[in-house]
Amino acid sequence: MAAAFSLMAGGAAAADKCGGAPRLAVTTPPGFCAGIIAGGFKFARGVQPLDNGDVLVVDLGGWQPNQGSIWTLRPSAAGYQKTLLMKKIDRPNGIVLGPDGLVYVGAIKRVFRFDPRDPDGTTKDIIGGKSGVAALPGIGRHPLTALRFDAKGDLIVNVGSGSDHCEGKGGRAPDPAKPCAEASGPNALGVLRKYQMQWPAGTVKSWEVHATGLRNSMALAVHPVTHAVWQGENSRDAIQAAMKGLKNDNDLPHDELNLIEAKGNYGWPYCYDNNVASPEYPAAKCASYRAPARLLPAHSAPLGMTFYTGDMFPPQYKNSLIMGFHGYREHGHRLVAFLPDAQGAPLGKKIELISDWTAKPNQSAGAPVDVKQGRDGEIFLVEDRSGRVVRLQYDAPAKASQGK
Repeated sequence: MAAAFSLMAGGAAAADKCGGAPRLAVTTPPGFCAGIIAGGFKFARGVQPLDNGDVLVVDLGGWQPNQGSIWTLRPSAAGYQKTLLMKKIDRPNGIVLGPDGLVYVGAIKRVFRFDPRDPDGTTKDIIGGKSGVAALPGIGRHPLTALRFDAKGDLIVNVGSGSDHCEGKGGRAPDPAKPCAEASGPNALGVLRKYQMQWPAGTVKSWEVHATGLRNSMALAVHPVTHAVWQGENSRDAIQAAMKGLKNDNDLPHDELNLIEAKGNYGWPYCYDNNVASPEYPAAKCASYRAPARLLPAHSAPLGMTFYTGDMFPPQYKNSLIMGFHGYREHGHRLVAFLPDAQGAPLGKKIELISDWTAKPNQSAGAPVDVKQGRDGEIFLVEDRSGRVVRLQYDAPAKASQGK
């Protein structure tokens, strides 16, 4: 199945294009533009550019089982050619390149891999399925699988929480005198797992719970210099239901940017923000948990991020963290860059690379998910509200002509 994504109607002005693609109606810094290179996906969630210029796209397909698919976008003179690679996958989400050059995909309860050069689309289970490695939980409120390889080639995998804040059936508040059962034990939810890999076989040797107290780690990235793992935390909802006098949860709690350390506990569901006790757990000893490295806007919903190592963007962006805010509320629908501080951590100035991504004629508001860097230093991202693939690029602004 193949189709070309039409770039523009004939005679369209150059100002309506970005690198030959239809320009997204958003605000970008001078010299940047965002172009729509593909569309028509049901629920685009993952993107992975390849060295040959192709771009792989993961389509969740919806929340019903086995509706997901993986597609190839191949650049051509007529635009990107869209070809179906495989279908009937159970809610695929994350996609990454492995140290072996193969593509690894996170689906419900499993991780599998394939070679994009294989015309038969042969897959092999790495976790769950027929791998012999126990399946991921894949249950509850956050069953989707996000993943990243660390600098050693081990696989970091998100296991999202089964609830919002450890509430019981019907939203019943948890017992503050008891630990949250789902966040405890060797099969805890709301954690990051680390799978120790054997190379060159690309098989799992063993696994462990790497970090805990993380409600939903959909955004993961590895720093190119320090090799530290960073996580974008999607914090809880409906905190106002347990806080007298708070009308809504528009500004609380903040989402978080966390520096992940082995065996660190980041406080979910007992604490939020900078180690503040949750209203359901007023006696929580929050000082014993790891505080976030940076607070993000409430409900910005970071679902994808990557460190920028390319040369296309201006030098200030080198090693910055580029993150998509997926949230449907005020602080969502944008792409931001966190510049490095003096120590190289993504704690410096925040710059909005794509803003004003609100609903407009013939264009819905943006809901970016996965964010990846392409071979030429451009940024590719997918968004699941309207199923588009967007390419952000930079061309140095032309110098103003000198008057006589």
